[in-house]
Order: sequence, then structure tokens, then C-alpha cells
Amino acid sequence: MSNDYRFSGRVALVTGAASGIGAAVARRLLAEGAKVASLDLRAEAPQGVLALAGDISDSAQIDAAVARVEAEVGPIDVLVCSAGVPGESLPTVEVSDEEWRRVMGINADGVFFCNRAVVPGMVARGYGRIVNVASIAGKEGNPMAAAYSASKAAVIALTKAIGKDLARTGVLVNCVAPAVIDTPILEDVSQEHIDYMVERIPMGRMGRPEEVAALVCWLASEECSFSTGATYDISGGRAVY
Repeated sequence: MSNDYRFSGRVALVTGAASGIGAAVARRLLAEGAKVASLDLRAEAPQGVLALAGDISDSAQIDAAVARVEAEVGPIDVLVCSAGVPGESLPTVEVSDEEWRRVMGINADGVFFCNRAVVPGMVARGYGRIVNVASIAGKEGNPMAAAYSASKAAVIALTKAIGKDLARTGVLVNCVAPAVIDTPILEDVSQEHIDYMVERIPMGRMGRPEEVAALVCWLASEECSFSTGATYDISGGRAVY
């Protein structure tokens, strides 16, 4: 159930909106009245979204995308950082330098670059909502996923730091930590790894992108007014702290 007009007059930028959680968030933001732009490697997004192509591990491309959104759609009120990669399912000692840097570059650097790009405008206007997508792996660490777990832990710590930096500016920064969600990202994950994650969910199933989008959109709205630098679990009961 959507909350019609909750984002009326707001402009949102969603990274990773070509599929999965990002696409679900973009659809819900649209349904609730926002003007939405997306940034993904592919210029694909739900109908009605301004779809931009770009590599979030490249800060110059992010800066250019933010400038284009503000010129064509309007000043950005909401940023949702959903773009990410799972990394290869490998024992830690088999993770190459290149694989480590690839995963950290997209999952950690990309979130930092995106947050940094939109913050000055939000602070100047006295309003903003940023929601970063982390993972339960960032809190617990998953085997066969050293790079992914470390990158998502970085997202959680980054969210806490930026949230504190901006706490008195009107810009709130929070993150969500999903357990395994049924999205195309799982195509790059081994079945053994998927089974490990699902077995640890007390509800006994994967989450759905729409369930994550519901939480993200509350955090991205004016209804969220006294929470910043926080991590919200959406894990089917897996999270223990």
C-alpha cells in the first residue's frame, strides 16, 4: 500500500534503479508523487524515471549525473544509494587485489561519492533525505564474501559519520541492512552462498524488493524526522543487534 502524494514536489535520485531494490524504490517514489531520476551502468529504469547511465565508482561521472538531474528535473531532495555488486563467492585467500578493489569501489566508494555530491545542495536548502543500502553482511560478515561484507560495513560506518556531520542541517542520513532479497544480483552468487543466507532467516524465506522499498521510502520521507546515522534491519528476524 503506497502513501499517495507523500513525495509530491520532491526530486529523488536512485542509484541502481535498473533492477532489484533500486527499481522497486523508484517505482514507489513515483507512485507517491516524486520526480525520479536513476543512475545505473545501464540507462534503464521504470517508466517515468529519467534514466542516466554512469559508473558510480567514478566520482566525476556521479558529479555530472547530479548536475544533469538538477538541470533537467530539479534540486535533489532524496538520494537512495542502491547500486552494488555481490562480489565473487570466494574464500578470503582467493580474493584477488582486482576483485577486492572492484567491490569496494562500487559498494563503498560509490556510496561515498554519491552522498558527497548531493550534500552541499541539500544543506544549502535546509532539507534532504539520504538512504544508503547496506546489508546484514556488513554487521555479521558472511563466509565466502570478505569484500562484500567489508564494503557493506563501510556503508554502515559512513552513514553514521555523515549522519552526525549533518544532524543539525535538516539533512537526515540513514541506511538499511537487508538479509538476502530476491533480486537479479543473486545471479552472480553461488547456490551454496544463497542457501547459507536463507537458512539463517527465522522467517524461512528471502525478502522481496517491495518490502525493502517500503522501509526505504519511509526513511526518505518527511515522516522520518528524528532518526539519523541509524541502521534499519530488514532481515526476516536474522539480525540480532
